Amino acid sequence: MANRLFCFGMGYTAQALAGDLQAEGWTVAGTTRTPSARRELAARGWDMHLFESGRPLDDPAAALAGTTHLLASVPPDEAGDAVLVHHAADIAALGGLAWSGYLSTTGVYGDRQGGEVDESSDCAASSQRGRRRAAAEGAWLDLWRDHGIPVHVFRLAGIYGPGRNALETVRQGRARRIRKAGQVFGRIHLDDIVQTLRASMARPNPGAAYNLADDEPAPPDAVIAHACELLGVEPPPLQDFETVKDSLSPMALSFYGENKRVANRRIKQELGVALKWPTYREGLKGLL
Repeated sequence: MANRLFCFGMGYTAQALAGDLQAEGWTVAGTTRTPSARRELAARGWDMHLFESGRPLDDPAAALAGTTHLLASVPPDEAGDAVLVHHAADIAALGGLAWSGYLSTTGVYGDRQGGEVDESSDCAASSQRGRRRAAAEGAWLDLWRDHGIPVHVFRLAGIYGPGRNALETVRQGRARRIRKAGQVFGRIHLDDIVQTLRASMARPNPGAAYNLADDEPAPPDAVIAHACELLGVEPPPLQDFETVKDSLSPMALSFYGENKRVANRRIKQELGVALKWPTYREGLKGLL
């Protein structure tokens, strides 16, 4: 049977994976929220469907028919994971599903005050967004426990890649260098997300969770400074978090509210992943 990827939420990461697999002869299908995006993605030869949290697929059996690999990246809301709210039974009924992946976040670990977390660490989310993600992980893993659906969970650090990186932030004049003592963030390049998902597809281990982060958690002001150095421009002035926190968005504040080092040993040891971009320095240079 030919391989068919179905992506609930054909966003930045899913599009990169889908494009890679399509080039190797896979068929691709998925969902998006707007008619304009549906038309744009359908022009790439993908079978696209409209899906929103309050509205299920019009014909889920037809949309999902023939799916061998399924990826879900739709973020949960106050009602839960919309994919499972509407379509858990449809997914559970799929025959021939070789692999499924749920894209989560390292935010499920919460704040560890700079300490290390790995996949055996407890989920102790400190934000509403992180708690929703942890609940969604559990709901997806219930499909594995209760129905044998081969679910894998991928906890992503901050995603960057083409069109979405510190170089673009500097070029657009939006860069700020904000320092909070001892604060570090994890990040992961789009290329390394795609290669890890593909490695998991090649070596399924249903029920497993994987951290996707690079080798060097780093303070965000260092990343901006390095981007400026690569571009040959002066970095913006260094600002202290305590003096500027009132000007930050709720999303930005939530990031600064968590400080941890995310271990990535499992993707290397179990899946054989060798990061193409092991730190932000190589990643930004490659993007430049």
